[in-house]
Amino acid sequence: MNAPVGEIKRGRKFDQVLEGARKIFLADGFEGASVDLIAKEAGVSKATLYSYFPDKGLLFMEVATCECQRQAEIAVSEIDPNRPVREVLRLVAERMQEFMLSELGRGMFRICVAESCRFPELGREFYKYGPRFVRDSIVPLLQNAEARGELHDIDDYELAAYQLMELCKAELWVKCLMGLECEFTPEKRKQVIDGAIDMFIARYGT
Repeated sequence: MNAPVGEIKRGRKFDQVLEGARKIFLADGFEGASVDLIAKEAGVSKATLYSYFPDKGLLFMEVATCECQRQAEIAVSEIDPNRPVREVLRLVAERMQEFMLSELGRGMFRICVAESCRFPELGREFYKYGPRFVRDSIVPLLQNAEARGELHDIDDYELAAYQLMELCKAELWVKCLMGLECEFTPEKRKQVIDGAIDMFIARYGT
């Protein structure tokens, strides 16, 4: 994947282009998504698409960061923070894991890591709308659970949120990054999430 070049410009059909690109990237990944297909799905000309996004990498990054934020917002909106803490943590873990293992999530991570030295803004955007956004969404859930007496001794809520995020990636993420395996059975995903929640509750549960 080449480094994104150019600058994003906004216009009347910007959101239309973004939605069309989101559908194509989710279906075909970065490499499989052609500009022709994206323009067709968005209902715009290639010239219009390029006027907003002169590089497919820029379009991918915009879609990916927006999708990170969208997934986190959906997960939070589905959570009743007053439910038992295990239920809350499970829903959070399932949503995180689902996006992390998706082709879009993996693609975003790879381009950021590969190009962050030459294009540090990519890393900043990935962190802002990915890990940091998820962390900031988890923190109030932990605070609420502790206030109800279900969790305790959380000295650093942000660290605890990151710990939960990392536990949900155990084994699966490293295999994905190394290209060993990217498709996991529901049973395997559940096993990882069950272990993550058990370890988290063992440390912070009352």
